[in-house]
This record gives sequence, C-alpha cells and structure tokens, in this order.
Amino acid sequence: MNNWVKGCLLAGTVLLTACGGEQAANTTAEKKSGDDAQAEAKEVVVYSARKEHLIKPLFDAYTEQTGVKITYITDKAGPLLVRLKSEGASTPADILLTTDVGFLWKAQQEGVLAPLQSEVLSANVPAHLRDKSGYWYGLTQRARTLVYNSDNIQPAQMSTYEALAEPAFKGKLCLRTSKKVYNQSLVASLIVNDGMDKTREVVGGWVNNLAVAPFANDTAAMKAVLAGQCDVTVVNTYYYGRLESKGEQGALKIFWPNQAEDQRGVHMNISGAGLTQHAKHPKHAQALLEWLSSTQAQQLLAGLNLEFPVNPAVSPVDQVVAWGSFKADDVALDDVAAKQREAVQIMDAAGYR
Repeated sequence: MNNWVKGCLLAGTVLLTACGGEQAANTTAEKKSGDDAQAEAKEVVVYSARKEHLIKPLFDAYTEQTGVKITYITDKAGPLLVRLKSEGASTPADILLTTDVGFLWKAQQEGVLAPLQSEVLSANVPAHLRDKSGYWYGLTQRARTLVYNSDNIQPAQMSTYEALAEPAFKGKLCLRTSKKVYNQSLVASLIVNDGMDKTREVVGGWVNNLAVAPFANDTAAMKAVLAGQCDVTVVNTYYYGRLESKGEQGALKIFWPNQAEDQRGVHMNISGAGLTQHAKHPKHAQALLEWLSSTQAQQLLAGLNLEFPVNPAVSPVDQVVAWGSFKADDVALDDVAAKQREAVQIMDAAGYR
C-alpha cells in the first residue's frame, strides 16, 4: 500500500477531506432530500463488483461522518446481476456498483436499475460519463492504453489502437481475451468512432498480429511483453500501476495512443453505480452516491486503485500523474455501451478468442 493511501486511511474522515480537497457545498445530505431520508432506516445496501479493499475505506468514512450503516456484498458483476434479477422486488440492494460501463448498460437493459435525477451528480460527473436518463453514473475513470517493452520497441513506432492492426506489428502484439468486458468496451468504442467496417478491419488485423494466444488478464499480457514474447499490449493503466508499485514493471512503459489533433484520444471506461429498481433506502442511497462523486471522496476512491477521478475538480494521485498527461476520448459512454453486442459479434467473427 503506498504512503498516500496509508495516510488517508490512518486519519479517517479528518484526512479524507485533506486527501480529496474541500468538500463541495452541494454534496451529500441536501436539505431537500434530508427530510425524506429521515423516514428511512439509516442504512444502504450495496451490491459491488468492486473489490472490498477498494470500497470499505470509503464506506467506513461515510458511516463515521453520517451515521448511515452500509452493508455490502461483493462478487463479479455477472452473478450480481443474476442475483438482482432473481430477487426481484424482494432484493435488499439499493445500489449496484460495477467495474465497466458495459455491465451498467446491461443492468439498465435488464430493468434492475431505476433512473435517478440528482443535481449534485449531474454537477460532479461530466455528461459523457453518465447515462443520459440517470440510470447510472461514473464514479472513477480507467484508461485503457498501450504498454510496451522499451527494450524492443520505441514510442515513434506506435500511434493508435488502429495501427496495431498494421503489418508492422505482425507477431508483436499480445492481448487479453475477448471474453472480458474491457476489450469488448474498447471495440465498442472503435465502432462509435470508426464505424463497423473499419472496426472489423482493425480487429481482424489484431488477430493476425498476435504473437501468442490471448491471455486471461492484463497482468499476464504485460508479463508476456516483459518476457519478450511480444512487444506491446493493451491494458487498463491501474494494472501497470500495480506492477510499478511492486517495482516489477522492468522495461515496461505506458504509451498514450490516438493523440493527434484529429484523433479520438485514449479510450476511457468507468467504474460506476446506479440505484436499483426496488431500492428500500433510495434517499440514503442517493446521498451516498452524491458523496462518492464529491471532492471529499473522489481522490481516495480513485487513488485506492490508481484510477482517474470523474469529478473534474479532483486530480489523480501522484503516481498516476507521473504517467503523463494525455487527451482522453470524450465520446458518450452510453453510446459505447449500446454497441457491446456488435463488438462481441465482430470479435467472434474475427476469431478473436
């Protein structure tokens, strides 16, 4: 655990403000919802695909600050969605917290989320990082970028996600499996930005350029790059950060693709949440989501996993800042999520397993 996180956790709520900046005046416990919340039990139940060590420090601080008890269940997003559907109106869950916009979109399509209109969330979360109708809101951003072996390839040889399909990368590319949602969302973003035909061409080129069969996770793909099995891969930056925190990154470096003036920028995904359709504590759930988007909570929430805050008023932690600045794709993520099915079809047709 890095020193910044240790400092935040040791000081609890007091230093939470110092780590995240001054609390925004319009976060949590607004008077207009406070009276309604008093009629509910001071409790929120969260179904979370985000792991316990990434949420418990926030929930503990919130409980200490407000007195609201937070009960949470952690599991993978798929099983949590199945559980919500099977429980129906009897579910105890007030909030569904997931790790990819694709899961949030699917939960919305399955009818387990309810629209939530919040001036606080709308102010703290940029429009492209939330659902247009309020079914879900991003809480952290994760950049999916290139990581390369600096002993074998130079930055000048790389440019875009699309360029990884070119013959120059034959036998030099490693990828995570297509069965995981992160690459499905990346391909969905290609469809939105480049169209179906170009995306088919790109994904087919990626498959042709693979040095070895796709890996089960981003860390394994990076380790293959480090071992010289391939020269470059595509990962979420926090996986690189974890290696870096342990001093295991070796010759691996981050490259930000698609940075030219006429290019899209780096693909950004979210970890986000929505109010469940049958929430028993909707006002307290809304207040918690608003607080998680506030300047008080954002740096700790993002920093614990080396992600990027969604609130523009909050900067990433120092380790993340050190990776350098970049242009991020600001395409609406609900548009990206809506292309998930087409993305999977393209990947399957290309033989990307």
